[in-house]
Amino acid sequence: MPPSRQSVLVIAGPTASGKSALALDIAETFRGTVINADSMQIYRDLRIITARPERQDEARVPHRLYGVLDASEICSAARWRDLALAEVEACRRAGSLPILCGGTGLYLKALMEGLSPTPDIPEEIRADIRHRCDAQGPESLHAELAGMDPVMAARLHPTDSQRVCRALEVVLATGRSLADWQAEPGDGPPGHLDFVTIAILPPRDILYDGINRRFAAMVEGGALDEVRNLLARKLDPRLPAMKALGVPELAAYLEGAVSLDAAVESAATKSRRYAKRQMTWLKRQIIIEKSINMKYSEKLRGEIFPFVREYGLTR
Repeated sequence: MPPSRQSVLVIAGPTASGKSALALDIAETFRGTVINADSMQIYRDLRIITARPERQDEARVPHRLYGVLDASEICSAARWRDLALAEVEACRRAGSLPILCGGTGLYLKALMEGLSPTPDIPEEIRADIRHRCDAQGPESLHAELAGMDPVMAARLHPTDSQRVCRALEVVLATGRSLADWQAEPGDGPPGHLDFVTIAILPPRDILYDGINRRFAAMVEGGALDEVRNLLARKLDPRLPAMKALGVPELAAYLEGAVSLDAAVESAATKSRRYAKRQMTWLKRQIIIEKSINMKYSEKLRGEIFPFVREYGLTR
């Protein structure tokens, strides 16, 4: 017997837009469970620097998939999708409204649209590329990629070692661009889930000011100790957790390479650029039922809560 239909509320938005606060308010009012859809908040080592919900907020309503993985692990979109589907099913059994909250577009797309097929890569190709990346740097591999797969090379920053290596290993192993693989139809979303998306899309100047203030507050609130503890573990610098926004910059300060002011400014600049990419992705890649064109605050409850009721998300 197929499962009954399940409404899933998606709260999406760029970093520092207030989406976590909105998810918390909706969960309190409508008996919901907040499910993390942020690729860095899934790591337990990064509570401060990823602005994970505070412990007192996690105690107010159920929060799932926050801080559940160690920094030594890699969480792919496919792995997160399986975890998220299990949490949505748990909500169905408990009669709770599942509220996906995050701004990682790849995660949201994987769940809402399904995953495209991805090729298996022979270990010898993967190992060779990783070795060459360590020895030569990602820029060299990016130049090689540009000669073989200009479409993917144009999409990737030359210093993005993880994605450059992935694109190069795919074209070497299969003779096809990763872009071609990604364009193939996915397996589709679970047919019994109905997604409704609220996007928080503040004006850029307000968003950027919030990012600057928040990162400064993170440093005051213990982010340096968090990064110091992470560095003490001597993890592979290519791991996703080691490349979270702010980690490389504060690591450079702790290692004496830059001043604290320079590290904070660099991290804030990268965060602003990331927020801009998130905004662009949301506007182009996802169906949005309701847009909020300002940073979330409690005064918006009167506009948002009736929308939640109208779509029947409480049944």
